[in-house]
Amino acid sequence: MNDTYDSFDGQAAHGAAPGAFSFPTEDERQWGLFAHLSILSTYVTGIGLVAGPLIVWMMKKEESAFVDACGREALNFGISVLLWNVAAVLCLLTIVLIPVAIVLWCVLGIAGIVLPIVAGLKAKEGVAYRYPFILRLV
Repeated sequence: MNDTYDSFDGQAAHGAAPGAFSFPTEDERQWGLFAHLSILSTYVTGIGLVAGPLIVWMMKKEESAFVDACGREALNFGISVLLWNVAAVLCLLTIVLIPVAIVLWCVLGIAGIVLPIVAGLKAKEGVAYRYPFILRLV
């Protein structure tokens, strides 16, 4: 397996050289997994979509560049899914776009379960995963 990984934006965290991070430790990979899988807590709590990744990211971002990257990516995914859900509600309110809202919710529902699991498994392997089709606001 590769002994280094790259940050998402090519910027080194905490003064390290760009793209030159050491391979994440088992603890860092575990926290990366938690950052991604905490999104799934939204199905139990209703607020985990953003709150779960935010809590993990805020707790561990200073300790590890890998967890910082995983937490930011998971938080961006949660924010993006939240915004897409707002868009689906707006489509629903227009009456004409009800089929669009239904399709959008189906896609969001599947992506909201599958993608965090894939990202969590990649984090457990020490790979920094990037979610497709999201806004990177954080």
